[in-house]
Amino acid sequence: MISPAEVPDRKWVTDITQYAVGDTWLYLSAIKDLCTKVIVAYQMSFRNYTSHAYHDMLPQVGAKISMSRRGNCFDNAAMESFFSHLKTEALYPYDIRNMDEAQRRIVEFIRFYNEERIQLKLKKLTPVEYRRQFTA
Repeated sequence: MISPAEVPDRKWVTDITQYAVGDTWLYLSAIKDLCTKVIVAYQMSFRNYTSHAYHDMLPQVGAKISMSRRGNCFDNAAMESFFSHLKTEALYPYDIRNMDEAQRRIVEFIRFYNEERIQLKLKKLTPVEYRRQFTA
């Protein structure tokens, strides 16, 4: 039997992270496919996203929600790992002075992560290259 994480678009994880420039916070919500490691979608905002409507909609589309206590990322390690790479490679090393630059760096990193950054777990392919194997 094939695990849902061995087939694209069957098992996704999502989370929200935040990044500050001065007194302004930028929130990033992203969705990652556990099979291909592709960042399927993302959204940035200056407001946090959590809402009762979103929470209530998940069971209607067959999604299972896991909300562990703060600081416990074990059930969402794949998404936390992505956010860690994003911050340590694209944000923290730079003296980012405005939100436009922060947003640009995030967009560029997600494109780089999906299309150029090889991963050993994906047979030394990028997430996009690995995903293509399932559509060929």
